[in-house]
Amino acid sequence: MTTATALRLDGEGDGDGGATAPILIPAIAADGSLYRIEKMEAHRRGDLHLAVSVFAFRAGRLLVQRRALGKYHSGGQWANTVCTHPHWGEAPDASARRRLREELGVVADVRATATIEYRADVGAGLIEHERVQVFRADLADGARLDPDPDEVSEIAWAEPDELARRALDEPEAFAPWFRIYLRRWAELNLS
Repeated sequence: MTTATALRLDGEGDGDGGATAPILIPAIAADGSLYRIEKMEAHRRGDLHLAVSVFAFRAGRLLVQRRALGKYHSGGQWANTVCTHPHWGEAPDASARRRLREELGVVADVRATATIEYRADVGAGLIEHERVQVFRADLADGARLDPDPDEVSEIAWAEPDELARRALDEPEAFAPWFRIYLRRWAELNLS
């Protein structure tokens, strides 16, 4: 695995590395309609809600991040490039571009590739029950990355197959949703 910083696999972001203002996100009712819910309440209750995951590539390698230790869950674990929740009234693609800028300091076009749903216990009494719009971003060789240390402790470029093997050998080093994505890789339609 090639790293931008040392990739030590020892071991969501929404600008949550210390934010105190509640964030309203879209949750999904049984009839399919959307309703507002405070992000932490959605996670405490395990309510199905909308989410966004971005997978940024360069020369066939995936940009992964190790979540900052201060994150409200899954701190210190490796995850895909960016994960977030659209704010109430925010389009998923706008949310994806926003979080690429906020977490990694990069501006990039994104392309929707799939929608998947999962439920995962992320610890601390929190459940991620998400309907995720998956996006692909392709970064140019010269794209400058400037990770926000409140969000990201390390970044690395890696082959998806290698990540899948490492996640099997060291599951505790990877965020629960990222392990799901690696198992369901074909469903993400990222090629």
